[in-house]
Amino acid sequence: MGTTKTSHFTEDQNRIAKIAKALGHPARVAIIEYLLKVNTCICSDIVDELPLAQSTISQHLKELKSAGLIKGEIEGASICYCIDEKTFQILKSYFSNVVLTVNNQKCC
Repeated sequence: MGTTKTSHFTEDQNRIAKIAKALGHPARVAIIEYLLKVNTCICSDIVDELPLAQSTISQHLKELKSAGLIKGEIEGASICYCIDEKTFQILKSYFSNVVLTVNNQKCC
């Protein structure tokens, strides 16, 4: 298997790719949507919400946290997860720029 040459791309391109990869699984999208709905959450609440094993959800939470999409704070024996607004601002800015560029292009 070849290596990924991320050093050939800008920091912003690598950041967007990491975020997009984290959002590339429907369970992770469902977790984001659930966190948006409840505004804050404890991991066990997510397990009750999705038809997945606790270990699977934990792995998805780890990927989302690694990409900066969510943040978690320890509360007693649990971790309380919530949306990381900064990362979603990055996505908003990126896609706003894409939409503006596409809207201003002349295409066949």
